[in-house]
Amino acid sequence: QACRLPYTLKDDQGRVVSYEKHLLSMKDNDQTANLGALIDAGVRSFKIEGRYKDMSYVKNITAHYRQMLDAIIEERGDLTRASSGRTEHFFVPSTEKTFHRGSTDYFVNARKGDIGAFDSPKFIGLPVGEVLKVAKDHLDVAVTEPLANGDGLNVMIKREVVGFRANTVEKTGENQYRVWPNEMPADLHKIRPHHPLNRNLDHNWQQALTKTSSERRVAVDIELGGWQEQLILTLTSEEGVSITHTLDGQFDEANNAEKAMSNLKDGLAKLGQTLYYARDVQINLPGALFVPNSLLNQFRREAADMLDAARLASYQRGSRKPVADPAPVYPQTHLSFLANVYNQKAREFYHRYGVQLIDAAYEAHEEKGEVPVMI
Repeated sequence: QACRLPYTLKDDQGRVVSYEKHLLSMKDNDQTANLGALIDAGVRSFKIEGRYKDMSYVKNITAHYRQMLDAIIEERGDLTRASSGRTEHFFVPSTEKTFHRGSTDYFVNARKGDIGAFDSPKFIGLPVGEVLKVAKDHLDVAVTEPLANGDGLNVMIKREVVGFRANTVEKTGENQYRVWPNEMPADLHKIRPHHPLNRNLDHNWQQALTKTSSERRVAVDIELGGWQEQLILTLTSEEGVSITHTLDGQFDEANNAEKAMSNLKDGLAKLGQTLYYARDVQINLPGALFVPNSLLNQFRREAADMLDAARLASYQRGSRKPVADPAPVYPQTHLSFLANVYNQKAREFYHRYGVQLIDAAYEAHEEKGEVPVMI
C-alpha cells in the first residue's frame, strides 16, 4: 500500500522538505465527538473504517460506536433505532487498543494541519511504562498497567518501531516486571534506561474478543394470567407485536406461595436460547399456583416460537424507488486510473451509465512511469 511507504519530499528548488517520512499515512478517522451533529445533519447509517482490519478491530470499533449511538438515543426523544433489540458487550471497547495511529476528525468542522501519522504507519499502541535495563535475554521494566504473558510490546528507536512479544513476564516489585521476549531484538541493546515502553497488544483484553463478545436481544414483556384450569401467557415484543398462548390443566394452590411465585417468574424469564430478554414479568393469577417446571418450560418455548412467527408476519419491507427512466448519464466518457476502478462490478456500473473507456486502478499496475497518486 502506498500509504505504508516512506517518501522524501522536495520543493521546486530541490531542497528536502521532509526526509523518509510516511507522508501518505493519515491518522484514524474518529467522529465520536461529532456523532450528534452528524445525526442532526441527516446521517442515518454509519460505517466503520474496516478495510484490511482483523476481527478484533472490527469488534472493538463497532462496539465503541454502538455504545456512543445508544447513549445519544437514550438522551434524545426524537430518535429511534433502525432495527429491534439492544446490544450487550462482554468487554470494554477502547479505540486505542486495536490498530490505531492517532485520531482526527479531518475537516468536519474546520481545516486542520495535524492529520498525518508521518513518523510510522505501524500501530505503536499505548504508553505502558519505561525500560529500566536490558540484559542478554530479558529486560526489566517499570509499568503503569499490569503485564501478561503474550503481551505485544515495543519501543521507538529513531522513528522505527522495534517490537517483540512477551513470552514470559514475572513481577519483581511494585509496578515492576522482568520480561523475557520470545525473540530478543538486537536494537533493544541500543536504548538507555528509562526509555519509553508501549504496548500494542493487550493479551488478556484481546482474549475477550476471541470469544462471544456481544449479544443482541429483543425486549419482551411477559404476563401470566388465567385460573386453576387454564393458564394464559402473553408475550409482547418491544415493537408492540403480541401473542397469547394457553395451557389447559389442573393447577392447584402451591404449599409454599412465595417459592411458587418466584419459580414462575424465574421460569418465564429464562429466554437464554431465544433472541429475547425479559424486560418485565407480571403474574396475574388468583393465587400462587403450582406449575411443574417441565410444563412451564415447554409453555414458554412454544410462546417464544409463536412470537417469532408473529413478528415475521408483521414485518413490512420498505419499497424501493423506481429505476430512473431514462437512466442517468455519467458526465465523463473516459475514466483514468484516478477513478480507482479495480473490479468487474465497478467497470459494469460505469459502462451502464455511459462511460466508454475505463483505465484500470493504479493497484492493477498497468500505469507506466511516474504518475500522480495524490492531487
